[in-house]
Amino acid sequence: MLKRLFRGDNMVKVLGINGSPRKYGNTAKLLLVALKTAEKLGAETELVHLYDYNIKPCEGCLCDEQTACGYPCAIEDDMKILYDKVLKADALIIATPIYWFNMSSVVKTFIDRLTAFENMIFIDGKSWVEGRVAGVIACGNDSGCIQVIANLYATLVSMGFAIPPWALAYFNKKGDVLENEEVLLDAANVGRAVVLAAQALKSLYKKWYDAELIDFVREIKPVIAKVSEKAKIEQKSCRDELIKTIKEKLTLTK
Repeated sequence: MLKRLFRGDNMVKVLGINGSPRKYGNTAKLLLVALKTAEKLGAETELVHLYDYNIKPCEGCLCDEQTACGYPCAIEDDMKILYDKVLKADALIIATPIYWFNMSSVVKTFIDRLTAFENMIFIDGKSWVEGRVAGVIACGNDSGCIQVIANLYATLVSMGFAIPPWALAYFNKKGDVLENEEVLLDAANVGRAVVLAAQALKSLYKKWYDAELIDFVREIKPVIAKVSEKAKIEQKSCRDELIKTIKEKLTLTK
């Protein structure tokens, strides 16, 4: 039996992001399983359907001026509502249908617009989503579920989100996902994982990306260069022999 792990001041809030236009579909069902599990563990949850919001495409302001992109975003649309929800949450679970080996367009736009938080590192020294937790759900009768999850993982981590073990679930078959208990269990563990991770991270130092490390990086550059050059010299003969052997084999196959 699951226990309520956190109460009172230790309450964790989980924001569920449904990137499917079908509020009754498999994507939404798996997201609800994750959120219900998070609630079972004592978290507060909220579900938002991205298709209910007017989210305009990113204008790429930072390509013209690095500090032009930040919070609040200059674009006038419903992302202002979603930004506030993200800031109030300790964890996000992003659920998307699989459209042509990728996430839905509205999820991609939502992710692009979160750059306003990530780019704050160039304005006040820290990504505003750094240390928050994320989980991902991908669903659809199409190939590409792992590709979608890997894409979202890489992007979210690059923004400063932390992704715990088991924080993924996917389903890429026809039929009602509620009939597949293995996938439902995966979705439930997405909810569990983000709650556990969010609570653990609350007690840790929140600045994970340290721009001040640049001085240390400059200090060790010559050391790394020296070590690398030594290794190159030591390996030169065997590497030359390897290349020679490969060339000889290629010549024989002509």
